[in-house]
Amino acid sequence: MVAYSYLKADLINSSENDSTDFADQVPYFVEKTELRLTKDLDDFGLDEYTTVSVSSGNAATVSLNDRVRVVRNVNYKVSTGTTVTNLLQRTIEYANDYWPVSASTGTPRYYSRRTNSSIKIVPTPVSVITVEIQSASRPLALASATSTSVTTSNYFSEYCYDALFYGCMVEATMYMKDWNTLQVWQQQYQVAVDTLRNQARRTRQDDMALAASPAGGPDTLIQGAS
Repeated sequence: MVAYSYLKADLINSSENDSTDFADQVPYFVEKTELRLTKDLDDFGLDEYTTVSVSSGNAATVSLNDRVRVVRNVNYKVSTGTTVTNLLQRTIEYANDYWPVSASTGTPRYYSRRTNSSIKIVPTPVSVITVEIQSASRPLALASATSTSVTTSNYFSEYCYDALFYGCMVEATMYMKDWNTLQVWQQQYQVAVDTLRNQARRTRQDDMALAASPAGGPDTLIQGAS
């Protein structure tokens, strides 16, 4: 298990900067790098599943937590053990035109991103449904062990440590204004991210199939082509 304390020590040792001011800045290096990795990566390690109960006869607007970045899939079941039904993604304009009266009910068919923190499901369900949302989300942020509610390790530190470390070194180098070595750490970060992207591509295929596109369906890339 790679913890925040290990990363902090690694950054201090690699930077050869053991000043208090530098140590105080480490949480900011980590924060900015995690935000960057969340945008740069597209793999199943960032996926989360949230289950929400949607009442019948109500406008089916479902709130998302503030760590959600991309909604990958929305499906529902009417009750435990029943068939899972996948909803098709549409724009909010389409959803509003398709089902303009939220008080009317029907069988849910579509979902749309309403805001950064909510989705809309149409038609409004006839009965209570259990909605499962698959999303690419930012992992709980790393923090120093100062209380019981902090996260001392997460997906980035456990499975993407090289990219996390190099990204933090980019931030640390910029903080120290060491422009001569900044490019080195940026290149190392990019190599680590490209390797993780390749790993993600491999998880979307088996040995006899084309890689699946993150958006659904087969990838258009030709295997083995540069």
